[in-house]
Parts: sequence; structure tokens; C-alpha cells
Amino acid sequence: MDAAFTAEQDEIRRTLRELLTKRCGPDEVKAAAATAAGYDRELWGALAEQLGLPGLAIPAEYGGVGCGTAELVLACEETGRALLPSPLFATAALAAPLIAALGTEEQRADLLPRLACGELTATLAAPLGPALGLVGANTGDWAGGGRAGGVQARPVSGAWRLYGQAEQVIDGHSAGLLLVAAHTGGFARSRTLLFLVRPDAAGVSRVRQTALDATRPQARIELRDAEAELLGGSDEADVPGALARTGCLAAAVLAAEAVGAADRALARTVEYVQQREQFGRAIGSFQAVKHRLAGLYVQVQAARSAAYYASWDPTAGGLALAQGLEALRSAASEAIQLHGGIGFTWEHEVQLYFKRAASDELLFGPVHGLRAHAAESAGLFTGPEAVAV
Repeated sequence: MDAAFTAEQDEIRRTLRELLTKRCGPDEVKAAAATAAGYDRELWGALAEQLGLPGLAIPAEYGGVGCGTAELVLACEETGRALLPSPLFATAALAAPLIAALGTEEQRADLLPRLACGELTATLAAPLGPALGLVGANTGDWAGGGRAGGVQARPVSGAWRLYGQAEQVIDGHSAGLLLVAAHTGGFARSRTLLFLVRPDAAGVSRVRQTALDATRPQARIELRDAEAELLGGSDEADVPGALARTGCLAAAVLAAEAVGAADRALARTVEYVQQREQFGRAIGSFQAVKHRLAGLYVQVQAARSAAYYASWDPTAGGLALAQGLEALRSAASEAIQLHGGIGFTWEHEVQLYFKRAASDELLFGPVHGLRAHAAESAGLFTGPEAVAV
């Protein structure tokens, strides 16, 4: 595998880093996250118009840039470095791939160009860890499975109606389009389908929830006989398979976000230990501190390699995500400790990186769960090659 990036890919990274450095400092991040939308709409418009960020991985025939996963991964490494509050992940890594994979030609032609130019944002309303197949086999039980819970769908007079609710929907309070996973068919023909729901439709209620990580806002979506449009032309589509493939892409993107955030937390800590003094010398000159930071550097670089590999082979996304989240958690924890008393304050940016690490594990699955599922999927603990422990 050739891990070198092209000049165009390096230019995407450089341009985005310059823009975010100017317009997305710690104070700007906190201010944007505190708005009703949860992000800076003006900055989002600039990212969409100047860089085509939401359309990086959308085919050119639908108004996108026509790049691939690698470009989106590089871009999200930079947004993760700044902890940019934006609908980029939900729109470009969750909604757009599902619409491209399952939508009819009419749905793709209508929705993808609007997503690519940033005019429309979208998100997936489903429990992300199970639905994306990151921590276990996607059997559809999370959608209700014919029992209480989840969202239920039923056909009424040629249209579909949804009833139920979804929790912790990323950007669910502000997205212009909801992709709702719902169970239908009861026990006889039990299956999970995806539906397009307009937030302003009758019977749709959405409330922003208090989230551990304010830079990745979440909402509760309540549906009471809400009218919905089936995504795709048939209710026999392989929705679990499409969700699993989207999960691989989303994991690679999240891994890159985590790597960018870990790298920034580490750089911020290295800068600080060169300034803070104890016993008449900078604490960064102590051997113990050097060893701790050197270990973190190796861990972050290993996570970056895993994320880049996942951009080439998204099936490795789950392992890359585990590596990235572990690196971010370690970097943020060490940053808080080495910053001393100031590292625990709300005013300092370090606490934001720790919250991102903890929140992502709650949303997408713990590190040990991600690794266990990847090992199980690879057959490491089955068959004659398995070793009894």
C-alpha cells in the first residue's frame, strides 16, 4: 500500500487547516456549540462553498466533488483537530452514503446535489453502534423487532406512517432531513427499512438533548403517526447490509476525527509543559514527563496509520476507530493531568477533548467492544485456528 497522499489531497488538508485556524479557535468552538443550531452557519456555508466539504465523497454527477473516502478522512482529521461543531459527519458520512446506496434515481437526483452544496443537512435516526454494525451483528433488533421500543412503520392508504422515538440523534434538532430506521412487518415479515422524514411534517417532534460533548449535539426525535417516504423503490432492500457498509465508512471518518483531536491535545500539552515551571525548571525537561509524552506520540502515530489504512480499506474502520478513540482518551487524560489545576476548569479547551473521547465511546461503542466485534468478524476466536485460553 502506498500511503503517500497526492498534491490535491495535501492541498485539501492545508487549506482546511488554515481556514479553521483562523475561524475556529476554542472560544469560537464554545460559542458555536451554544447556538440554537449547535454550529456556526456562516462558517458551514464557507466550508461548503469554498471547499465543497459536504460533497467531497459525493459523485460529480450528483453535484459533488467526486473524491473518495481518503479525502473525506483527511478533511475530518482537520475538523477533529479543531473540534469543529458542524453537520459534516452526519450529512457526509451517514446520510449521503445511505441515500446513494438505497435511494431511487429520483431521490438521489433531488437530495444529493443539495447535500453536496451544503444547502441541506441530514442525519440518521437510529442507535448508531448497533445499527452501523460496529459492536455486533446487525440483526435489526435495535429497531424494535416487532416489540416495544424503537420506531415502527406501517403502510396506510398507500403512504407510510411512523410511530416511536429515537434518542441521541446527532444533529437531529437542526438537520433539514431525517433518515429514520424503522421496523415493519411484525413477526411474519420482520424487517428494518429506512425512511425519509421532513422535520416540519405533522407528528414530528424533536428536542435537543443535553450532551456530554457539546460540540457534537444530539436530539430526541419523537414520531406520532408521522408521514414518511420509503428510501428506495422497494421494501425488500438490503438495509442492514447498506448500514453495515456505511458503518465502515463512518468508523474510518470517526477514527480520523479522533486522531486529529488527539494530535491537537498532545501538541497543546507539549507546548504547555515547556512553559510551566517547577523547582526552577520547565516540567517538560523532567525525564518522566518526556517518557509519558513520547509514549503518547507513538500511540497517536499508530492511530493515524490505522485511520489512513481504513480510508483505503474501510472494512478496517472498526479497528481504526478503536485505535483512534483509545489514543484520544489517553492524550486527553494526560493533557488534563499535565496541565495541573487549570486542566480541570471549564474555561480551558483540554476538557473538550476528553469529553469528545468519552462521548464517542458512548455513541459508537466502547474500545473493547469495537475490537471484540472486529476479532469475531475476522474469525479469530472460531474454527480450528482458535486457541483456547
